[in-house]
Amino acid sequence: MRNHRSRQVEIIDRLEDLAQKNASDFSTVTPVADFENDPRICLTSVHFPLLELKNLILKEIQPLKYKFPEHYYYDHESLHLTIKNIRVINDPPHFNKEDIKKAENIFSNIIPRHSKFNVCFFKLLLFPNNLSLIGTTDQELDNIILDLDEELKRWGLADDKKYINSKYLISNVTLARFTKPVTPAFRKMVNKISKEIETDPYTVDSVSLITANAVLKKLQIINSWKLME
Repeated sequence: MRNHRSRQVEIIDRLEDLAQKNASDFSTVTPVADFENDPRICLTSVHFPLLELKNLILKEIQPLKYKFPEHYYYDHESLHLTIKNIRVINDPPHFNKEDIKKAENIFSNIIPRHSKFNVCFFKLLLFPNNLSLIGTTDQELDNIILDLDEELKRWGLADDKKYINSKYLISNVTLARFTKPVTPAFRKMVNKISKEIETDPYTVDSVSLITANAVLKKLQIINSWKLME
């Protein structure tokens, strides 16, 4: 019987195949000229990684940023691991103050009941509009998402993001958003960096409910919770 991680790797391989074919089987963020001032806002939950991991990630993508400065690259303040989306970015937002309060109550009830989980980042993945660092996780992430999904649906806040899978969920850190189609030289450098990625397992120990645009500007942290030991 295949284990959880091998199932996740299959999902990642499928994602990569769809991305290479420019398929639209999952939600993506449409590029804009000015990402930082993008008025489109989402309601989502994230984990803000420790400085050590941020430094490691930014060091890995520095060559890309230096050689291809035309794209938008995340910085120390905006790097994050996505946990659970609620409302994708839009202007005007697809949520109101009452929705935020409902989501906060749901997360307050569910997140503290769950345990920390580990992420093993191991490759870069080129999507049509962005570059991401991808990792496999413990099964606890699936448990968290399942509980959140059930409660969000019960309170009329079902996630409006389009996914290719509902199990064997993976961890994703968006590193860059593209302002124009990437070149073969960009792809070549991404492949080179991806093959050289080596990280220790990283422990996700907290979850924050936020509103923000796609690059985490216009950020408002609604609340944060610790996961159990």
